[in-house]
Amino acid sequence: MHLVGTRFPQRTQGLPMKPRILIVDDDRLVADTLTLVLQANGFETKTAYSAAEGLESARRTPPCVLLCDVSMPGQTGLQLIETITREQPNSRMMVLTAYSSNAIHVELKSEELNLPIKLLRKPCHPEELVREARALLSA
Repeated sequence: MHLVGTRFPQRTQGLPMKPRILIVDDDRLVADTLTLVLQANGFETKTAYSAAEGLESARRTPPCVLLCDVSMPGQTGLQLIETITREQPNSRMMVLTAYSSNAIHVELKSEELNLPIKLLRKPCHPEELVREARALLSA
């Protein structure tokens, strides 16, 4: 994976800032649970409940990682990834899906954008989520 000029939060008074993860899921319970898990493991999070809200948030505060659901009403997670990748090419991408049929769509979008997209299946164990987020940030 080639990641040049990654936008990590700036340091304050010599202390490293937490990596920012933008969580986008139309299921509020899922989004809020992901937020709690990631915050408890040292990440700074922003939460949005639609792709449109997620895009607004990403434009205000660029995330290190976008974590989004694939299937959402209106704009899908894959459409959101395409937009954010175009505007913020250094952000890394993770998607969640409860549907195995979405895996091929994620793979095709990854190839189309020439961008690694980490796919996690719902329900996702908190340890797996944290491990994969850390791995993505360290790549």
